[in-house]
Amino acid sequence: MSTYKLSYFKGKALAEPIRFMLSYMEKDFEDHRFEREDWPKLKPSMPFGKVPVLEVDGYKQFHQSGAICRYLAKQCGLAGSDPEEDLKIDMAYDELNDFRAAIASYHYDANEESKNSKWEPLNTTTIPYYMERFENLGKSNKGYLANAKLSWVDIYFVALLDYLNFMAKQDLVGDDKPALRKLVNEVHAIPAIKQWVEKSPQSDW
Repeated sequence: MSTYKLSYFKGKALAEPIRFMLSYMEKDFEDHRFEREDWPKLKPSMPFGKVPVLEVDGYKQFHQSGAICRYLAKQCGLAGSDPEEDLKIDMAYDELNDFRAAIASYHYDANEESKNSKWEPLNTTTIPYYMERFENLGKSNKGYLANAKLSWVDIYFVALLDYLNFMAKQDLVGDDKPALRKLVNEVHAIPAIKQWVEKSPQSDW
């Protein structure tokens, strides 16, 4: 039986989708969370100097959040059943990643003047643009983001949502997004994921 160790900062962010996936698979894993001041000494041991990193069996290191979730999905039936289904899942994931990057560009901008200038277009253009399209994906796929069935991108979206909300300073999935709200509720109701959420360390992001 494989062993898993997931290394990340003390937060949800890009590690939470992996935690959700491992929980869905009912895999025990070491949730290695470290302080930011410890990062400089840990960074050289990480591939490409980035986290999250999933270590399997004590010696295999995998990085990149989406790639790891895709790898896990193929082991538990949450990947596509053919190349076209995988393509549709990947398209939804890439759009979600673009959306995250757009919000992060605002949130992590260290220049106060530049950051303030991004707030209005983020809220009047970027967020409505993406959220409307994600909602439409849900409506056209029986409540899911691809292929009218649960896949890893749905779990990724729900797991990432707290981080997106934190960066955007708002609840992105409100009552005006019924398809996405239903998806969030469904994923959180999966017993293994529900158990993880209840026992995991609390964090805004």
